[in-house]
Amino acid sequence: MKNPIIFQNIPCTLVTGFLGAGKTTVINQLLASKPNDERWALLINEFGRIGIDGALLASSQDNDLEQKNIAIREVSGGCICCTSQLPLQIKISRLLSEHHPQRLLIEPTGLAHPRELILQLSAPYWQTALKMNAVITVMSGEQWQQIKYRDHDGFQAHVRDADVLIINRYTQLDISEKQVLVEWITKLNSQVKIIWAASGLTTSKTTNSSDVHLSDVHSSDVHSSDVHSSDVHSSDVHSSDGLVADAYSKTLNDQLNQPSSIISNQRKVSISNPKKSMIGLQSQASSLATVPSSSSSTDETEAQASADSDLPYLYHEEQQDFQLAGWRLPAHYVLDADDLQDWLLALPNWQRIKGVVHTSDGWMQINFNPGSLTTRTIDPQTDSRLEIILQLDNTVDTATEKSETENGAKASSVLIDWEECDRELMALVI
Repeated sequence: MKNPIIFQNIPCTLVTGFLGAGKTTVINQLLASKPNDERWALLINEFGRIGIDGALLASSQDNDLEQKNIAIREVSGGCICCTSQLPLQIKISRLLSEHHPQRLLIEPTGLAHPRELILQLSAPYWQTALKMNAVITVMSGEQWQQIKYRDHDGFQAHVRDADVLIINRYTQLDISEKQVLVEWITKLNSQVKIIWAASGLTTSKTTNSSDVHLSDVHSSDVHSSDVHSSDVHSSDVHSSDGLVADAYSKTLNDQLNQPSSIISNQRKVSISNPKKSMIGLQSQASSLATVPSSSSSTDETEAQASADSDLPYLYHEEQQDFQLAGWRLPAHYVLDADDLQDWLLALPNWQRIKGVVHTSDGWMQINFNPGSLTTRTIDPQTDSRLEIILQLDNTVDTATEKSETENGAKASSVLIDWEECDRELMALVI
């Protein structure tokens, strides 16, 4: 028998954020800056069953992942931190033993509360195996502007359990709105470090960092109790874009080596009160909405085998206050690109659309959220994958709407005829 592999102090970073916050963009930025001689691993947890985030990340890399020493593994079909899933210990141990990474990144699903994952990683088993660095949380300024997100417990949970908060898609906020945003963050987490990053631009904005020295970049502090943040402004955008982007990239990468006070504090609790911490884990995990049995497979290979056995594969289900639907189609199915986009954007109350699809314009990567519609040409894939997440209408802005839509949320699931959606999508095949 082979001796068991002992893992010790492998740097590990959680990249969290609510659904559609922009986690994939931040992870791509981190992967792009990886030293060539280092081996990294990424564990992605998706609520849906298809498994698309890995393909989105892989297609965004310029070179082959194996050549870049990056291993990506996906856990699909539910929250990795729920007690109904295969123990997290096995998932991570398998990835570490197969790839022997020098750094591990974990991206939990945006529909889960990060506290459950933090509790698991604070268990004694991981005390020496993983060196937990700062929890990096991504937040969309556009989402924050909407009450349905701002008052959503799941949205707030990501801010509460962050060491570092990256705010993107915030350029539409004026100075007073930014101040209100910072004050809102302070009430939830007074110790978090804020990094402002302009979404969708080559230039980004960073926090006050002692190691960022840009002669032509002027920073001004946004004063708010213990939250440290600053904007970076430039009088000459064209000459300073590269400098600001480099400063942001350096500030972001520095967080990979910063210790996590959130996890450190939780580990102290776990050591001093092991029984209490386990009870807390079970109670919080059970407070999540029950995942349908059809999607609660304990092994991602089981769901993958089910999908591989007979294409096209499709599913649709309801989880928490969201509806999920996904399709996996043979590579030779070619969908009309324009008609596909029109059909997707016409779906009711969609919150996230993502996919890698063979279209009349070639293989396309699709990454839509209400604040950003992104498509790009990619290399041919082994199959097409498409997943959508719709929000039920039980999260509303006013008390009046609450009373009017008490039955509306239930009605929304009835109004969506998934069999008709399946037929409509198949009709787009050329």
